[in-house]
Amino acid sequence: MKFAVFTVSTPTMTPDEIAPKLKELGYDGIEWRVVDEEPNAPGMGFWHGNKATIPFTGFVENAPNVRKLAEDNGLDMPALGTYVLASELDDVETAMRGAVAMGVKRLRVNVARYDGSEAFKPLWEKDREQYKRVAELAGKHGVQALIELHHGSICPSASAARLYLEGFDPAQVGVIHDAGNMVYEGFENYRLGLETLGDYLSHVHVKNARWFPQKYREDKSVIWMCNAAAIHKGIADMRELFTALKAVGYDDWVTVEDFSTERPLADRLQENLAFLKAVEAEVANPPEAS
Repeated sequence: MKFAVFTVSTPTMTPDEIAPKLKELGYDGIEWRVVDEEPNAPGMGFWHGNKATIPFTGFVENAPNVRKLAEDNGLDMPALGTYVLASELDDVETAMRGAVAMGVKRLRVNVARYDGSEAFKPLWEKDREQYKRVAELAGKHGVQALIELHHGSICPSASAARLYLEGFDPAQVGVIHDAGNMVYEGFENYRLGLETLGDYLSHVHVKNARWFPQKYREDKSVIWMCNAAAIHKGIADMRELFTALKAVGYDDWVTVEDFSTERPLADRLQENLAFLKAVEAEVANPPEAS
């Protein structure tokens, strides 16, 4: 497998800083966060004030410079982490034009959010119709639009994404499997999910999370909360995930996005790569049963 880092998880480093750092640590690629930051956002974090973000405004014009930065550091770009929605077709096409200029074949195009406050079926059907236009644009530009399995969306699980994409061309539309997001919502046995996706499995993100009690009610029932965890400490079992990936013949890109903060960023980057490579090697050559 080849390992990359999604720059949403490296907020304290600029593009000029993170690219050579990833090369130094032994990563194979970089997946850029592409979005306009909220102006004058307070503080700095993963989703606001993130220094490793490529602005969406001017993205097409700036794409050759970003491409050169990656190439100068010997990094491939397996995909782009855009935040455009299927309903924003003008922005989708801009993102695709930028991807082409950057030499990247895959980019995330998000499906609708869902929180249970409205009827699901009309939203689902409307969004699928919109994604048909996304697929047409992907075919026009020679790229692949990716749906990420994500909590709080209409596609939190592999089964949901597979049903959503029924009838779509896998050359135009694929899925990012994300075991960490599935801790929050949408968990399915990894092999079941990967086999269900079939030809739509295009990319893999790796992060982790865990649940803990947030509040105890007077009747002693519990309100639970899910939050980020170190990749080797969360609920998602990386050995089970990599075993399932091996079983379905996936040997492509794995992009790391670690939102835990208990270790300094440089340590997280180094330790995550070492851990995942060790897991990959263990799964590829399992110890003989005694």
